[in-house]
Amino acid sequence: MTRVINPLQVSRFLQVYDDAAAQKGIKISIGVDFDEYVAITGATPTKKRTYPSFRPDRSPIKSGDGYWIIGVDKNNEIALTDAARLFDLSQSNFAEHLQSLEAFYANPTMHAHPQDRCACRAPSAKKITGRVAYHGDLWVRRDFRGKGLAKITAAIAHGVSFAMWAPDFLCSLVASFSMDKGLVSQYEMLHRESGGAILRLMEEDIADDDWLIWLTGEELRNQVERHDRAELLLAVSSSPART
Repeated sequence: MTRVINPLQVSRFLQVYDDAAAQKGIKISIGVDFDEYVAITGATPTKKRTYPSFRPDRSPIKSGDGYWIIGVDKNNEIALTDAARLFDLSQSNFAEHLQSLEAFYANPTMHAHPQDRCACRAPSAKKITGRVAYHGDLWVRRDFRGKGLAKITAAIAHGVSFAMWAPDFLCSLVASFSMDKGLVSQYEMLHRESGGAILRLMEEDIADDDWLIWLTGEELRNQVERHDRAELLLAVSSSPART
């Protein structure tokens, strides 16, 4: 039997991290209109273009199947972004979803360039099935890096994804340099494998060699349902200096 989500525990978890962001001068907002999100990120200096996975012109997201997070500073300027969506992979797996390019385009036949390719060599990607929460587009403005905001944002995203979907898996793709610098530890993903996505999207000017990082649904539940506020506050205060 599926365990019931305790909304009070989720709200306590989110409150800790929302308060932590506020203490660093950031006001967090959450939205579901991805046309609005793309307009915001497209007008944000220094941020790279949002991947097609989160752009309605290439991969529309049905109501209830996605959300985004932004954080603004005291001048109401964008300081951080993040996005998440739910994939129904009950008849497939994450490796197949990547390699078919359906993780990036709702209709690869229509939108993919003939030379677009994605190889997934991470063995565990084939085991990531069912309701899969995919997180991406995490960005922190340079003057706010080194303050633990990546960890705070990732934690908020974990809490929201759990509350909305209670997924079977939660996963992300991260650049190799993030692994090399130890930045991924802030995302509190317990598993990681190289070869998550060797990706070439010609018209997007994307050439990636990303790692796959993930949590099982039960591990996500255990993260969010930690009820010890002192423990959560300690986790925030002990964030690494880099983002």
